[in-house]
Amino acid sequence: MNGLLLILVALWSLALAAPTNAAEPFDPFAAAGIDSRPGAQVPLDVRFTDDNGESVTLAELLDGRPAVLVPVYFRCPNVCGSQLASLLNLLGAVPFELGKDYVVIAYSFNPHETPADARTERDKLVRRWPALAGSQAVHLLTGPETASRPVSDALGFRYRWDGEIEEYAHASAIATLSPSGKLVQWLYGLGYQPNDLRLALTDAGEGRVGDFSDQLLLLCYHYNPRTGGYDNWVIGALQVAGTGTAVALLGFIGLSLWRERRKREGGDER
Repeated sequence: MNGLLLILVALWSLALAAPTNAAEPFDPFAAAGIDSRPGAQVPLDVRFTDDNGESVTLAELLDGRPAVLVPVYFRCPNVCGSQLASLLNLLGAVPFELGKDYVVIAYSFNPHETPADARTERDKLVRRWPALAGSQAVHLLTGPETASRPVSDALGFRYRWDGEIEEYAHASAIATLSPSGKLVQWLYGLGYQPNDLRLALTDAGEGRVGDFSDQLLLLCYHYNPRTGGYDNWVIGALQVAGTGTAVALLGFIGLSLWRERRKREGGDER
């Protein structure tokens, strides 16, 4: 009995001595995502390197213009290339002038990437969109984590390296910045439409991008943070009003029929 007790005590001691902070399974859904932080100021003084090897800051690239800001990494085997391709495809349908009205900035959050990786990505895009991808207003940036991490944190953009598959877990989205470098909106995934991008740039332009019709559109469409797109609240209001009118009409008809029935029943009693 004493021997059994000693064995149990020894096993209990080993259990207590075992590490309790064993590594948990990697959960990409918990590690990656976007925390909505509209109005957050992005640090503009951090230094990146463009695909020509030049040192630049976001302040220099914005130069008083709104921007489409795209967090990616250029060696991504999955969605990043498609994300940039989708963006350039839609820019052709946006009635604003690239370079004059806005700029496009894609920065790598992989600190091990180099300007050569950015040039390789640009070369792929230039084959299909030579004018847009070759524009000096489209910037592909790489840099150390001391540059990419503060920008990502300010945006609420969360990512993490998955050592098991040797890829980054990250969300797919683009952000718009005001000329002063404040986050305006996120457009999620690859399914946003030219109208979403147009309205996001108009919104980011603080009244300086787009004409009067674009400003009117913003009165009709409002950003939906849940979907990352713009919903037409006028149509929604008309739908609600139409439903309310139909309900009121049915109620009126029902009340009229009820009164008519009561009137007939009163006449029958006499």
